[in-house]
Amino acid sequence: MSMSRRRFLQGTAAAGAVAAAPSFYINKALAQGEPLRIYAWAGYFSDAMLADFTDKTGIRATFTPYGTNDELMNSLRATDGSGFDVIMPTVDRVPGYLDYDLIQPLDESRINWDGALQSAIEGSEVGGVVDGRRYFAPSDWGTEAITYHRRFVDIDRETLSYADLWNPDHGQGVTVRGHSALVGIGLWLEREGRLPYPLLDSYRSEEAMRANFDVIVEEAVKHKNLLVQFWDTENEAQAAFRTNGAIIGQTWDSTAFRLKQEGEDIAYAAPREGALAWMEGFVIPKNAQNPDAVYELINWYYTPEAGAMFVEATGYNSTSVGAADLLPEETRQFFRDSYTDADLENLWWWPIQEPWYVTLRNEYQDRYLSA
Repeated sequence: MSMSRRRFLQGTAAAGAVAAAPSFYINKALAQGEPLRIYAWAGYFSDAMLADFTDKTGIRATFTPYGTNDELMNSLRATDGSGFDVIMPTVDRVPGYLDYDLIQPLDESRINWDGALQSAIEGSEVGGVVDGRRYFAPSDWGTEAITYHRRFVDIDRETLSYADLWNPDHGQGVTVRGHSALVGIGLWLEREGRLPYPLLDSYRSEEAMRANFDVIVEEAVKHKNLLVQFWDTENEAQAAFRTNGAIIGQTWDSTAFRLKQEGEDIAYAAPREGALAWMEGFVIPKNAQNPDAVYELINWYYTPEAGAMFVEATGYNSTSVGAADLLPEETRQFFRDSYTDADLENLWWWPIQEPWYVTLRNEYQDRYLSA
């Protein structure tokens, strides 16, 4: 999957030429019935966003947060796809939900696709469309790369690598997420010709992935003394810098965005191996009780105003046409400072993560954490 700033700009221009705001109406039957039950990443729906959705559509909504893809998957498996009307997984995990029969296909005729970036619609076909049926309406995208405190870390952005995280000069000042740190180390080792198999190819073979992870974990443990904290959620990543002494880490772009908003001298940069890129979107669980309201939510989100509210709440990039035009200059400057055109041409998109891979990944992550 490939997505660049150029494609996004082209998609925005093309979609913006034909996009029209949906005609929201107060659906009395929906408004008087059960609320829309949203299960999404922590921080993805502010009180202001929920209020605006209700104001525009007349539909009440509740928001329950989760912190990881695994937490989301485990919750849905425990209830056999019940309990919520809409979830927001990353696109690479969607086929796994189908393996467990937990989600239903979208009725594409009910979605105002003119409000979504065409590049995001096309980019989400891998994972989001299975056997010719679409299960995923893209909402946002972001990256995981290197966040660093400019006062304490000297970075050459021209030669930056995941290997630079493990510079002994950082002392015990590094924070990473266990499983994605292993991927970053893997990309570094692959660039140096030290993996037995190409990293992307090994996502299709448990034998190859195990052989790669054996090498990766061995390297990761060598540098574990530099870690000040592992993180697993956004709040933990921010806390690593804010209170626990981290000066550099492999984090989501939103971590750097929020810390910079607080006045910290923080920067975010993509290494030469490529920032780890992901896309999230709206998916309807198999036993959703209020699917009609989900389509109202998606169409509300595919407006510039709602997309801009999302970016302000999260720091991630909305797929809503025109959202970027409504953002404060500070927010747009963060994006320009964080990504060059070359960075965006070199994004490393997460491959499809089959259940066997997630199990194997967690096994090696546990080895790393407990070493």
